[in-house]
Formats: sequence, C-alpha cells, structure tokens
Amino acid sequence: MASRQIKMPPKDDSEKEVEQVATQRKRPERGRYLLRVDGQTKNSYTTSEAAQSAALAIKTGYPIVQVSVYDGVDNTHTIVEVPAASS
Repeated sequence: MASRQIKMPPKDDSEKEVEQVATQRKRPERGRYLLRVDGQTKNSYTTSEAAQSAALAIKTGYPIVQVSVYDGVDNTHTIVEVPAASS
C-alpha cells in the first residue's frame, strides 16, 4: 500500500480570537422582570410595564401558549391572559 502525505495548514497564533470567544460566554445583563413562554425564559425587562406589554403581544398572537412574567426581586409569577372581547 502506498503511503500518503497529509499537508496541514500553517499554525496561526491569533490569541485575539480566543479572547473574543471568552467574552462571548459572559451572560448578558438581566433585568428584574423575565418574560417566560411555556416555562422558557425569552427576554428580560427593567420595567413591569414593558414586560407585560411584550407578554400580551405574544399571548394575543399565540393564545395557546402559557405566557408569564417573573419578578426576580419579589419572586412572583404573573400569568398573562388575553382580555375578554366585549360585545
């Protein structure tokens, strides 16, 4: 059997890329209010009004899913429901 030589690309000493990867692993800052859809955290907000409006927008578009807002300081969950249509 004939032997084959494999040519490897030259090594590149780029430590800058390694530093960028390490900073990407850092978690982003989280707000006090977390938007949760079907038990999974989707986004965080600093004000309750912003979280409630985002939750209501999701709930009106997708009424089947469970949407809640979690307050990280008070440790409370608020389930968001679609307002009843008045006839």
